[in-house]
Amino acid sequence: MKNRELFSHVKRLHLVSAKLVEGLFAGNYRSVFKGPGIEFDEVREYAPGDDSRLIDWNVTSRMGTVYTKKFREEREIVLFLIVDISASLLSGTGRKNKRDIIGLLSAILALSAVSNNDRAGALFFSDRIEHWVPPMKGKKHVLRLIRDIFTVDPAGKGSDLGLAIRTVYKSLKRRGICVILSDFRTESGLKELTMLARKHDVIAVKITDPTDFSFPISGLIELNDPETGEDVVIHGGSQRFRREYAEFWSEYHVAWEKEIRKKGIDTVTIGTDENPAQKLVAFFNRRKGR
Repeated sequence: MKNRELFSHVKRLHLVSAKLVEGLFAGNYRSVFKGPGIEFDEVREYAPGDDSRLIDWNVTSRMGTVYTKKFREEREIVLFLIVDISASLLSGTGRKNKRDIIGLLSAILALSAVSNNDRAGALFFSDRIEHWVPPMKGKKHVLRLIRDIFTVDPAGKGSDLGLAIRTVYKSLKRRGICVILSDFRTESGLKELTMLARKHDVIAVKITDPTDFSFPISGLIELNDPETGEDVVIHGGSQRFRREYAEFWSEYHVAWEKEIRKKGIDTVTIGTDENPAQKLVAFFNRRKGR
């Protein structure tokens, strides 16, 4: 994509996303996320009625009188996007592929954070860490983040979600909102998701395509796995093959969703043939209603 075309694309995306953000959150942005938690403020002398569990014994022993820790609610939310840009995201049977959908969703989420004076950042991954955008505020920052979504050219082809999550877990010190955008066609990451969910509010956004669930009727066709480079010959005219294909991926999706939710993580599945903004609105409206 040429620079002028890219600038025009990002500008249009910004305008579309800004309108969606305004309608999506309408002042209730924070209500769709689990509270960012509390942060340490200061120590002060213990007073009757204070929670004895918050006594700071180190300070107490030094000062010779009882001191307690005081906390305050964190006012700032950090929204961090964990974005899969592996080769499988370039697939799609409609006008938009999976990576296009991820681009729009990332823009909406990042703009929603910045418009509420919160920080937004992102990690882009394939089978390695491709790019890191530190959490920052401001329109200029979020436009750069959106641009990066469409310009980062991955060196890797595979997908290592586990590596991405470990990197984010070690790097984000304060509790935040971690949104993972991927097709989740990776064998790694389940163990790491449990670890991440203990520290952050985690949302898994799974991007799918109709061909993920139903193989199109065709004759003999040679397919290439974009991540491994392996070729395989498929008989798309076989009714039995198409039935087994549909059953396998349907069961896989159900099992994946069940496993993720067991970890206390909310999930939303968005297809390339669906309106991603409408699906996101519906998801967050359900979240606000809890």
